[in-house]
Amino acid sequence: MRLAPVLAIFAFSCMSVPSPPPPPPTAALDSVASQYVRLVLAMGEHDADYVDAYYGPPEWRDEVRLAKPSLDVIRARATNLLSTFAPLQFDEEMIALRHVYLTRQLQALIARADMLSGKKMTFDEEARALYDVEPPRRTETEFQNVIEQLDARLPGEGSVTDRLERFRSRFVIPKEKLDTVFRTAVEACRERTEAQIELPENESFRIEYVTDKSWSGYNWYQGNYQSLIQVNTDLPIFIDRAIDLACHEGYPGHHVYNVLLEKNLVRDRGWVEFSVYALFSGQSLIAEGTANFGIEVAFPAAERVQYEKSVLFPLAGLDPAGADEYYEVMAMVERLGYAGNEAARRYLDGRITAAEAADWLVRYALYSPERAKQRVRFIDQYRAYVINYNLGKDLVRRHVEALGGTASRPQRRWEIFEELLSSPRLPSGLER
Repeated sequence: MRLAPVLAIFAFSCMSVPSPPPPPPTAALDSVASQYVRLVLAMGEHDADYVDAYYGPPEWRDEVRLAKPSLDVIRARATNLLSTFAPLQFDEEMIALRHVYLTRQLQALIARADMLSGKKMTFDEEARALYDVEPPRRTETEFQNVIEQLDARLPGEGSVTDRLERFRSRFVIPKEKLDTVFRTAVEACRERTEAQIELPENESFRIEYVTDKSWSGYNWYQGNYQSLIQVNTDLPIFIDRAIDLACHEGYPGHHVYNVLLEKNLVRDRGWVEFSVYALFSGQSLIAEGTANFGIEVAFPAAERVQYEKSVLFPLAGLDPAGADEYYEVMAMVERLGYAGNEAARRYLDGRITAAEAADWLVRYALYSPERAKQRVRFIDQYRAYVINYNLGKDLVRRHVEALGGTASRPQRRWEIFEELLSSPRLPSGLER
C-alpha cells in the first residue's frame, strides 16, 4: 500500500512527536465499503431496479429508508468519498482490485444519479459510465450477410424471420412439460458445476414461473447461499432455453456467482460491499458475461447436443433427429446478437421510435414481432444494459482464453472461470 507521506508534527521543543501507526491496509477500504453500501441502498429508494440483491445488515437499509437522502445528497456524498479514496494505491493484487472495484462502482452510482436527475446520455456514454466498457458498433451489412446465409438454409417461402419461426416451432417445450425439462436441465448443470467448483453445502434455489415481464428469466439472490429463479412464460420456450436458463440463472451462472462472492469475499474476507448488488454498474457486465459464457463452459457444444438428444428432447416429447440441424441454425442466429445492441443504440439516442426499434429487431435480429416488442420493453426498462449479455460474454471468453482457459483445456477453463466468479474484477480489468 502506498500512501501520501504523513507530515511531521513538531512539539514546541522542535522535537518530532512520533506519528501513530498507519491503519491496516484494508481499514480505509472497509470504511468506504460500508458507506458505499448505504449509498447503493439510498439509490434504491429512488430507483426500484437499482438494488438487485442485498443481504447485509438490515439496520443499514432501515437507516436509509428513514433518512431517504435526495439524489443531490447521494451524489455529493459519493463524489466526496471518491475524491479522498480514489487516489490511494495498493500493492497486493486482490486489495488493488477491491480498490478499483469500489472506485468504478461509485463512479457508476454517480452517473446513475445524474441520469435519474435528468441528465441525458447517449447509448455509448451510458455504457461507458455505468458498465465500464466501450461498446462496439456493428453495421447492417454484417447482419445482412448472416441473414442471406440463413435465407439459403431455411426451407419454405416468406421472409427469413417467418421461416425461422416456423422452423423453431418444431422445438417448443410443451407447457405441461416445461417444469420437468427445466428441473432436469438444472440438475445436469449443477452436476457438471459441482464436479469442478466446491460450493457450500446449503446452497440451493427455488423456481417460479411468472408472466408479464420484460425478461425471459431472472435470478433474485437472497443471501445465505439461496436464490429465487423466475422463468417468464409469456412466450413459447424453445428447447435450447432449458440449458441456457439453467446455466445462466443457476449453475455455473448467477446463482454460483453470487454464492462464491458471498462465501469468498463477504464471509471469508469481510468485504461488505459485495452484500449489495447495484444493477446498473460494471458488476453486471461480469455477471451477465460469466452467466452466458458459463453455458459453454459447463456444456461444450458437442456434449450439449448429445445430452439434449438423449435426455431433454425425449422429456419434452420432441424428435431428437432434428437436434443437430436445430443447433446448426441457432449457431448462425447467434451471430446476429449485436443487432439488439444496435436497435437499442438507435432507439435510446432518439433516432428511431419504439415501433421502429421493434421492426429493426424483426428485420436484423430475426425476432418474432412478439419477442421484438418484449425486447423493446426491456430496453425501455433497462436501457444500455443490453450490452452486458453479448459484449460481456465476448470479454469474459477473451479473458479466460488469454489466461489459458481454452476449449482444448477444459480443466484450466474451469479454474480461470471460478477465479473470475470469486474476484472483484470489473470489465476494464479483464484481459483483452
